[in-house]
Amino acid sequence: MKLVKCIIRTEKIDELLKAIQRLVSGMTISEVRGHGRQKGYMVVYRNSEYEVALLPKVMFEIVIDDNKVEDVVGLVTQSTRTGAIGDGRIYIHEVEEAFHIRTGFMDLG
Repeated sequence: MKLVKCIIRTEKIDELLKAIQRLVSGMTISEVRGHGRQKGYMVVYRNSEYEVALLPKVMFEIVIDDNKVEDVVGLVTQSTRTGAIGDGRIYIHEVEEAFHIRTGFMDLG
């Protein structure tokens, strides 16, 4: 099993959800903040300039079978890519074990 973590633009989450729901049954979505090469931007508030260094993003996490990783990565890139700096990142981690809290059942994928 693999854990696929995708950090994407906030405005792309609806597009991703529509596309991914056909492929997976469960997911976790978190609002996060950060920056890469995009850095940040300046904001003027009450005649004072402030730097916003951490930009709002959405982190989408899903645990899937190894054989679905390429499909998920392709779907995420297709539905979230704008071609501009700040489109996001995809990370893939190995999942050694997973347990259902209610039943204690070990999920082997």
